[in-house]
Amino acid sequence: MGDVQEGAKVVLGSKHAARESKRRLAGNEIRAIYDRLWKAYGPQRWWPADTATEVVLGAILTQNTAWTNVERAIEVLRDAHCLTWEALRHVSVERLAEYVRPSGTYRVKAARLKAFVDCLWAGHDGDLSRLLGGSLDEARGRLLSISGIGPETADAILLYAGERPSFVVDAYTKRILRRHGVIGKSATYEEVRTLFHEALADDAVMFNEFHALLVALGKKHCRSRALCDGCPLENLPHDAAL
Repeated sequence: MGDVQEGAKVVLGSKHAARESKRRLAGNEIRAIYDRLWKAYGPQRWWPADTATEVVLGAILTQNTAWTNVERAIEVLRDAHCLTWEALRHVSVERLAEYVRPSGTYRVKAARLKAFVDCLWAGHDGDLSRLLGGSLDEARGRLLSISGIGPETADAILLYAGERPSFVVDAYTKRILRRHGVIGKSATYEEVRTLFHEALADDAVMFNEFHALLVALGKKHCRSRALCDGCPLENLPHDAAL
């Protein structure tokens, strides 16, 4: 019996060592990707918004639409003097839907904005810094409890509006890492986010730049059909067909 238990321990130890080795390799690749993108593109100075309020609105409105449509919706909100939490609290959901119509699925997005505003006022007296304060896990949990706020939106709000070190994983990020063999096709959002948090120090400024750099790469080279010529990651092992 003792030999069986010892054998099991060896197997478990080997599996643990293999997982740790895989994590270290993934971390090395992630850091190498950042270094190359930073050298090639430099600072991106994201998020494209003037205030934290606009960051939150943009993070919610950009779901399933192009950023140009979000910009049009935010301009409408600005013209209607509806870019403050107080104004958003008092505007009707029907009128808000008309304001954000350019962003698409406008009734759904108006309801999500209202849910966010209701949460902001119900437990935090309209103070965004209070909503995004406390431990990172607590703040993220509060955002995820709001109807229509998923992990990517929550992390974008935390990182760009709250300046909290919560890495944002988007479709570009997954595609780039998949093509470079860092993750598999079935990797979940949380698994990919954890890779970044394990590989990098908790640094909101770096997370901000890294995410923006990955978006820049995704738009220029790592599209649905890869354009590898001239890519900063061109000479790293990769499979453009993935």
